[in-house]
Amino acid sequence: MKIEKSVEIKRNSSDIFNYLKITRNQDNFSVWNMTDPNMKKEYGGTDGTVGFLYKWDSANKNVGAGEQEIVGISEGKSIDYIVKFYRPMENTAKSGFQIVSNGDKNTTVVWTFNSPSKFPMSLLSPIFKKMLGKDLEKGLSNLKGILENT
Repeated sequence: MKIEKSVEIKRNSSDIFNYLKITRNQDNFSVWNMTDPNMKKEYGGTDGTVGFLYKWDSANKNVGAGEQEIVGISEGKSIDYIVKFYRPMENTAKSGFQIVSNGDKNTTVVWTFNSPSKFPMSLLSPIFKKMLGKDLEKGLSNLKGILENT
């Protein structure tokens, strides 16, 4: 299951990259992070660097429990994550942001999510793709609002 959503933001690419590489900033734009403001969070390592680990645990079934680790950074261009979900169902996915400069003040941000989908869950893949796609789009819209208004 592969999902890819993008948005154009009127801001230079280095500002956007520097904001996105700090995982804790996802609290400000990610639909999932914003769903349960009371979820338990743990952090390990230096935020914005490879190896930084963010763990969450929520009683809200739409948030569940899991962890996200920065596994790759290409300065100014991309941030890659491995995301492990423990609850409500176990799964491992790859996620990331690609930042593409379209000139001095325009940047495209692409948010990707790739997850294995084995039978019988593969039967529900179209539903998950639609739901997750909407969440990625909402998160990117939130990101655009934050970065264009600061």
